[in-house]
Order: sequence, then structure tokens, then C-alpha cells
Amino acid sequence: MNHLKALVKILLIAGLLVYLCFALFHFARVANEEKCSGLNIVIADSTRAGFITREEVVRLIDKAKVNPVNSAIDRVKTKEISDALLKNPFISEVICYKMADHRVAILLQQRLPLLRVQSVEGGDYYIDENGAAMRFTEYPADLVVATGHIDASYAKNDLCRMGRFLREHKFWDDQIEQIYVHKDGKMDLVPRIGAQLIHIGRPDSLDIKFRNLHVFYEKVMPQVGWDKYAKIDLRHINQVICTKSDIDQKS
Repeated sequence: MNHLKALVKILLIAGLLVYLCFALFHFARVANEEKCSGLNIVIADSTRAGFITREEVVRLIDKAKVNPVNSAIDRVKTKEISDALLKNPFISEVICYKMADHRVAILLQQRLPLLRVQSVEGGDYYIDENGAAMRFTEYPADLVVATGHIDASYAKNDLCRMGRFLREHKFWDDQIEQIYVHKDGKMDLVPRIGAQLIHIGRPDSLDIKFRNLHVFYEKVMPQVGWDKYAKIDLRHINQVICTKSDIDQKS
């Protein structure tokens, strides 16, 4: 009798294990056959003007034929989605994964333009914060335009340094409209307010040069007026040299 009870217990346990294995397999299969119910798209720096919108993300994955919506969730290949999006020059990073509610999350880092470049040597393009070129297209934000003698090396180093300084200092980013680069690599700045041409020289000691300019704006301009000077020379970090507007403006 004891042997019979032991056998029954063994059979019950075995049956339970078989059922559990079947149930786990069945429900996992059912879960995997669930379809992707939607996308959760998050774009970093979305408060700043950019090229990438939610609609553009959907358009890109539609074009690459990797839109996962209504596809079986277990057949969704998140790497293919990431690879398709990374082909866009205005996207720098992508994280893509499946969510518990059967949606697919797409997290994007935009590659934002720093300056627009119009070189006399040819080319109309943007540079990013690393000085890398980005193809020109209509951009919804008002960027500082750099013109003159600009090659790839200068853009990547000197021009990029100036662009980063302006981006980090909103007052100057709003105030400066154009950067002109001479053949010797020295810069002139064209402000939005005032008719002065600002000689900045090489883009070094920028904190000191712009601090001097700020003091000049604050202390001198209110006394003499914004039309008093045609040129403001900041090339020497220990002084600000001005040229009156009624004097010949040739350097």
C-alpha cells in the first residue's frame, strides 16, 4: 500500500511538472505571438530646434521597412531599427528595446548644428560641436553664419572653438550674427545690434576678450551711443581699441 501511495505521488508530481512545462511554453509562445502595439519615441534635446521629430522617425523606419507596429513582437529586430536610424546624419545615438506592454521604445540623441559655414572656397554646410561637417538643409533655428576662408581643418579646430563658446554664452550667441574668417585665420564678428565690426583675432583667450567687450558695452556704449565707433579691436587681451565711424574703415 505504501508503495502504491509513493507511486501515486510520483505520478502526480510528474504530471504537475509536465503541466507546468506545457503552461510555461504555451504562455511564452502566446506572449511572443503578441503584436507590437505601438512606438514610444523619445528625442533628447527636443526642446531645442532640431531636424528630428517623431514624424521623421516614423518616416525613416517606414522607408527602411523596419517599422515594428503590428508585427509579432518576437520577430521585431531592434538592432535593425537602430541601424536604419543611425544612417541619418542628424542622429548621433539610438537605443531601441521592447517594452513589457508590447511597444517598442526608441530613444534618440540628435546631432545638432553648431554653426552654418559658407566658405569662399566652396561649400554651404553646418558643423556640429565636434567640427564635423553636416549637409545643408533648411534648419528651423537661427544659427550664426561663418563666412570667408574656411577649410575643414580650420572648421574643426578654430571655428568650432568659437562656436562652442557662443553656444555656452547665450548673450553672445544672440548678439553675434556672423563670423568672417580672413586668410590668416583671424576673425571679425558682425553683431546684430550696432554697426561695429569686432576684430577678435585668433579665437584664443575668448573669456577675457568677451569679458572686455561686455564691460565696454556696459560702461562706454551708453555714454557715446551705438553708432560712435565703426570698429572694436579685441585682439589684445589687456585693452579695447576703437575706431570712430567717421574715419576711413580700411584696416
